[in-house]
Amino acid sequence: MARYTGPSYKKSRRYGFSTLETGKELAKRPYAPGAHGKDRKRKLSEYGIQLQEKQKARTLYGLTEKQFHKVFERASKMKGIAGDNMFILLESRIDNLVYRMGMARTRRSARQIVNHGHILVNGIKVNIPSYTCKPGDIISVKENSKNHPAIVDALELKLNTPAFVEFDAKKLEGKYVRVPDRTELNPDINEQLIVEYYNR
Repeated sequence: MARYTGPSYKKSRRYGFSTLETGKELAKRPYAPGAHGKDRKRKLSEYGIQLQEKQKARTLYGLTEKQFHKVFERASKMKGIAGDNMFILLESRIDNLVYRMGMARTRRSARQIVNHGHILVNGIKVNIPSYTCKPGDIISVKENSKNHPAIVDALELKLNTPAFVEFDAKKLEGKYVRVPDRTELNPDINEQLIVEYYNR
């Protein structure tokens, strides 16, 4: 299945969860989309609950089913808790770090910025959004891309930077300081349900 490119608000309302992490999508219409969105009250099965949780995480990070499953398989082979490892791998993606540093308004925008070759990792151009960074990596904007409208627009918003990254807005350069702690990430996703979904 190809990557979803439709309205983000529609997905957020379907899952009752802010996929943009702003809460704006559910502020006006906190019910499912469609003509019967207000009236429809579905009781989900155990499988349905697990599937919805997986879809929430997949939509949040903007991955296809195949990509997300690969991340989970990789997380399962690492030492530690599979659910926590999965979040560490997702947050270590270059597109996610560009978003976390405030160089893009959304993860979708960050993916496009990376794809178009505007980002350097340790001075080397990286145009693969799924590239996994390691703590200590320096992420910067290419010299001739420093006035890119999408980057300038995002920087004007002055988004909050989480503690696991550092960013210098003057140099347009940041550092992936350390792997994130689970408490620093979205609390509305139950990763244990995702683990149960894939291990069923």
